[in-house]
Amino acid sequence: MIKINDLHRNWKEFRLTGIDLEIADGEYFVILGPTGAGKTLLLELIAGFHQPDGGKISIGGKNVTGFPPEKRNIGFVYQDYSLFPHMNAEKNIEFGMRMRGLMSRGGSKVKAKSKSKIEEVAGYLNIGHLLHRHSQTLSGGEQQRVALARALVIEPDVLLLDEPLSALDPGTQAMTRKILKGIHNDSKLTVIHVTHDQTEARILADRIAVMMDGRIVQIGTPDEVFDRPIDVRVAHFVGVENVLKGEVTASSNGISMIDIGGKMLEAISECPVGDTVYACLRPENVTLSKTDINSSARNSFEGRLLEMDRMGALVRVKVDLDGGFLLNAFVTKPSAEELGLAFGEPLVVSFKASAVHVV
Repeated sequence: MIKINDLHRNWKEFRLTGIDLEIADGEYFVILGPTGAGKTLLLELIAGFHQPDGGKISIGGKNVTGFPPEKRNIGFVYQDYSLFPHMNAEKNIEFGMRMRGLMSRGGSKVKAKSKSKIEEVAGYLNIGHLLHRHSQTLSGGEQQRVALARALVIEPDVLLLDEPLSALDPGTQAMTRKILKGIHNDSKLTVIHVTHDQTEARILADRIAVMMDGRIVQIGTPDEVFDRPIDVRVAHFVGVENVLKGEVTASSNGISMIDIGGKMLEAISECPVGDTVYACLRPENVTLSKTDINSSARNSFEGRLLEMDRMGALVRVKVDLDGGFLLNAFVTKPSAEELGLAFGEPLVVSFKASAVHVV
């Protein structure tokens, strides 16, 4: 559906460089990256709000690089929703149709059909009872759904979402994620969703492009991006809290031995002996116990509890492996209570060789 080739744009103090993307028809594609990575600017180039300095944007097999926004049949939802405060919800939704000229041709029959379409989309998003209300009287979640309705009512080929959940409370975020998932499942609409939120990306994306410093640095499924980051920067960004520098001392049959601070760690890797590498291990893949070392886990080390942070249902535990290195682990609150965790007490940390990603 969307193909982007070698896209460039210079904004003096910032630039997008060499953007290449292919997004399939009906795909839910998430662009994930930290603040200032250029995600919104890329979205605005796709929408036609800016012209690139070089490169090509194609939608549905048509080169739209020089097309204005209204000729691209794209729905766009901004982070702040961009609703008109002097209009009620119905007029805000209708605005998108007016901009496309869908309300001005055909007289009363077209107007009646357009009103029916607005009511249909509003009903689908469960805001039909709010159409008479002005936008400033609506909650954040209700405003979000009005903005979605305005984008959907024009029946776009592509829906662009710019940080659509960032202004919502956690409960409303969860509800809106379900709405977005439902829209995508029901309509098979091509969606490009920009966010820095990893939970959104994991739940919603068919594929993810990680963006940093104006470049796409990795593209893959959620499992590929979160479990097999391409480099150390991406690993840190996607929540791989254990990124351990070491040296490969042995390698055979796809298993490498990595020396990290004098402790030998096993990982599935083809890296040659002598390479300096980083072993990436997500904290949820680390098991804690107070029993003897688990020889079947391949990686099992003794240490002492250094820090403990309670995070609601989860507890983050930092373990000092007797001067070798520090390791973070997540355990559930009941598991932490069952273990009777206390500062300075001995612990055993274990994890599989397959849980370690080497870069």
